[in-house]
Amino acid sequence: MPPASTAQDSALRLLVVCSSPAVVDRLTESWQEEAGKPALHVVPGAAQLRAMLREQRWDAVLHCLHHASCTPATTLKTLHDRQLDTPLIILAEPADQRAAIKTLHAGACDVVFFDRLDRLASAVTREIREAGHRADHRAALEMLHDSEARFRALASNLPGLVFNLQRDIAGTYRFLYASEGAVRLLGLKQHELRGTAQRFFDILLVEDCKRLLEALEESARSGNALVWEGRLKNGERWIDMRSLPHRNDEGTVLWTGIATDISHAKGTEAALRESRAQLAALSFHLEAAKEEERERIARDIHDELGSILVRLKIEAALLASKLAPDLSAKARSIENLLDQAMSTASRVARQLRPGILKEFGLSAAIECQADDFAHSTGITCKAQCDDNIELDSDTSLALFRIVQEALTNVAKHAHASLVVVRLRRENGNIALEIRDNGRGVSEHDMDKPRSFGLRGIRERVQSLNGGFHIAAAEQGGTLLVLKVPARRGEEPATTEPEEAVQQDLF
Repeated sequence: MPPASTAQDSALRLLVVCSSPAVVDRLTESWQEEAGKPALHVVPGAAQLRAMLREQRWDAVLHCLHHASCTPATTLKTLHDRQLDTPLIILAEPADQRAAIKTLHAGACDVVFFDRLDRLASAVTREIREAGHRADHRAALEMLHDSEARFRALASNLPGLVFNLQRDIAGTYRFLYASEGAVRLLGLKQHELRGTAQRFFDILLVEDCKRLLEALEESARSGNALVWEGRLKNGERWIDMRSLPHRNDEGTVLWTGIATDISHAKGTEAALRESRAQLAALSFHLEAAKEEERERIARDIHDELGSILVRLKIEAALLASKLAPDLSAKARSIENLLDQAMSTASRVARQLRPGILKEFGLSAAIECQADDFAHSTGITCKAQCDDNIELDSDTSLALFRIVQEALTNVAKHAHASLVVVRLRRENGNIALEIRDNGRGVSEHDMDKPRSFGLRGIRERVQSLNGGFHIAAAEQGGTLLVLKVPARRGEEPATTEPEEAVQQDLF
């Protein structure tokens, strides 16, 4: 039972171990305290003392030094056995000063001599207050121990290493704490890490250790979170460290955080990259096979079907010249149909593999495609292309196919009346912009599982190491912007902000 924390809460309840009632009267008369007189209860012996302590809580115990049936040592033992921090104050005659001092050494809180009873009230109040402070201190320690136990239990069960890493003003690192995960994660025991942080730095790959030291330096300087990934020297295990720095007034920086094993995630990431690379290679191979097939078909249409249609036209013209006038008109009609067939065959051949792309370049091929699109769909299509844009054959063909796919999407979905295609050189990149004035595009449209046209454009741009952006235009319609390096193998291109492109498009 803890003692009262203050004397002002209520009237003090004090036990007086003595054999003379006159002592109680002297104590009551000499009490000098504004809060009022205390409640004094006399106990003549040790048995009565134990009974009273068992029944209720008392603020303090006053013990006459030469009480025959109960010595101060007995009272101290009784309080100790019951685990009470109730203050014990000895009452003694001035002549018993030496014996009183011995009781202080044995564990009594204070001694008040009978010729100085005026200080009894202040002594009792002070010792009660000190007992309250001791109780608060014990409660704080218990809470600290409980918190530390919970922290250690949590740290030991986390799948990683919980650490406190300190850097002093001289730049020396030291682990103040390392959880049991150090053995599982690093193969080092806790005391090995706490002994010197260099043991940790030594097991890292040299280049990754250098990056960690740079990250620690930057985190200490800026106060930003420490985020680092690196490998052990065997190269098989990846470590991820995350922590927030705390700087004290002396300049010491402390990082409290966690380090985890991300080897499995890194392995999965590498496998995913390899899988994507294989899919990209397969996609490139399929596109190359398709282009070869298109070129073969275009060649057959141009060489074989074209020559057959030309011979048919010649034969029809000769036949028309020899027929009677009433049949000559029919022959002329056949000639017109053959002209249309030849024009269609030529357009299909250009779409499959435009010879103009190889002979005159990408700009001329896009302008020709715009004319064909406008002629076949009735949608006005303007092409604005810079001159002297020289690209390798793969890049030129990929950009031409992107224009074809974009115009096909406009014809199918946009309900537009105007399309503008712009091809220009810009800061070492080739920029292609296509905008229509149709119904626009939404995020839902771009996320459709069967939107293969947009996916095909995105794959082609990625294969060229370029950047791609498509969104609804400000004033209606759809805006497509992409940039690719002018030379294969250069740094990736970046797209401009959408607003800047729209302001300069028309």
